[in-house]
Amino acid sequence: MERRKATKAAGRGGRPSRADALRLRQRILEVATELFLAEGYGSTTIEAVAARAGISKRTLYHRFDDKSALFAAVVHDIIEQIRPPPGVPLVEGATLRDVLRRLAAMILRAALAPTALALHRLVMAESARFPELIRSVHNDGSTREAIALIGGLLARDPRESTLSAENRVFAAQQFLVMIVSLPQRRAMGYGTPMTPAELDTWADKSVSLFLDGCRGWSVP
Repeated sequence: MERRKATKAAGRGGRPSRADALRLRQRILEVATELFLAEGYGSTTIEAVAARAGISKRTLYHRFDDKSALFAAVVHDIIEQIRPPPGVPLVEGATLRDVLRRLAAMILRAALAPTALALHRLVMAESARFPELIRSVHNDGSTREAIALIGGLLARDPRESTLSAENRVFAAQQFLVMIVSLPQRRAMGYGTPMTPAELDTWADKSVSLFLDGCRGWSVP
């Protein structure tokens, strides 16, 4: 009996289960997100994250090599949270316009999420001092995925398939800028934030302008 008790106690004090490890990682990311977005990257320390998470620095460093690695994980976590849920199809609609209109609504919803806006403010404010912030966002790959998706839609549509691969990439990049830039700026205080009705109209007109531009484009 005593030996069994000792064995159980040793098991509880040993290596955490995978589920416990995932919960701890998520706890660290939640705390780090709160501190980064509230205090800024430069003012947030590993010590502060560890203390608020209730763990030692050694435990934190066991999971993240340094502050930049922790920030990169936070960026990835934020982007995963604002993505459409896994069961939601990205490509759905009777026409290319319908598909792009639906994608535009999803992109706006993600870009205007409070955590996305806070992350954008942070990166813009501190990237001159900490270039790794830009790299963390760029390396996540979500923008490249969106460009590849939109470019693929253009390639499959008979009216747009005459565009070269290079021009499809360019067009997809412009689509993202058209959809996001002004609504995001207004949400961040450069003017009055758009209402839901205004965002619907903005997305609808942007998609129409985008397709008209692609169909009238004669650049080889």
